[in-house]
Amino acid sequence: MAPRAPRARIQRAAPIVKEPIVADTYRKDPEAIAQLTPDQYRVTQQADTEPPFRNEFWDNKEPGIYVDVVSGEPLFASVNKYDSGSGWPSFTVPIEKANVAELSDTTYGMVRTEVRSAHGDSHLGHVFPDGPPAEGGLRYCINSAALRFIPLDDLEKEGYGDYRKLFEDGAQS
Repeated sequence: MAPRAPRARIQRAAPIVKEPIVADTYRKDPEAIAQLTPDQYRVTQQADTEPPFRNEFWDNKEPGIYVDVVSGEPLFASVNKYDSGSGWPSFTVPIEKANVAELSDTTYGMVRTEVRSAHGDSHLGHVFPDGPPAEGGLRYCINSAALRFIPLDDLEKEGYGDYRKLFEDGAQS
């Protein structure tokens, strides 16, 4: 009997499929990768982590959505963002679960759940079970360098107009 190949340190979990609001046209875009800053490249392509409290969106309070800097796929909304005190943007839930892949991550001697964009395969950050209990108890701790922010007033112009409903009175994502 042949020896088994060693297991990979990171394994993909089966994604939870939900019908996307915007057409499924997102992909890992080589042109977008070529335009990344060194920090964006290290985070999204090499699974690095940016410093806390010294990143673009950790304290952004503007209404809008956050998309993958590589693929443009919609990931998180400001209506689900909260101040976790961690120094990184933190969200309670993705706006499109099908656009977020969760993988087992045992690097650095820890057991964590890595979060990647499903279509762009960008490293986004990690999800932890210490979020607000009333909102489901999860904290998606995300690197700003992996995100592009689309302000509420620009959703239609940028092709994300269907997400405006998240910001209407009484809307739940």
